Amino acid sequence: MNATVGRRIVVMGVSSCGKTEVGQRLAAVLGGRFLDGDDYHSPESVAKMSHGEPLDDEDRAGWLARLAEFIAEAREKGETLVVGCSALKRRYRDTLRRGDGTLTFVHLSGSRELLLQRIQARQDHFFKGEDMLDSQLATLEPPGEDEAVTVDIAGTLEQVVAEARAALEHRYRRLDADVPS
Repeated sequence: MNATVGRRIVVMGVSSCGKTEVGQRLAAVLGGRFLDGDDYHSPESVAKMSHGEPLDDEDRAGWLARLAEFIAEAREKGETLVVGCSALKRRYRDTLRRGDGTLTFVHLSGSRELLLQRIQARQDHFFKGEDMLDSQLATLEPPGEDEAVTVDIAGTLEQVVAEARAALEHRYRRLDADVPS
């Protein structure tokens, strides 16, 4: 991947799939900046999730619009930006794409059992519990190959990051080859 070309990437998936860790590592490898979408939830949404209540589309609307603004700003600057965001539904991903039509998604995917183990091991995070995970898994509309690269999270962090980077490089080579000169 050409490091001089700014790219915008969303690392997506359900809670505890590794969006933050993988996103931070990808941003470092790509010479970009990482933005954790969780940091931009409204206080009301954080309180709701802290009490085990899943967010609805209305709760997410302003949050997704704000993230799309950050993505648009990065596009305008030619900056590489990696955003960690659940982006569970296609329409959420469409909202984020308003910030950059070339936005690429990396979907981190894993078994329910692995995700639950990770959630239960978390300390000091507002998202906890089996019911919340099941709600996100029920909400998830897995992206197709047309909108994302999917990476299995069962390996080590280094393996997941390497697989994500390789998949992104392959995707960008294909996209760049399709652009007329």
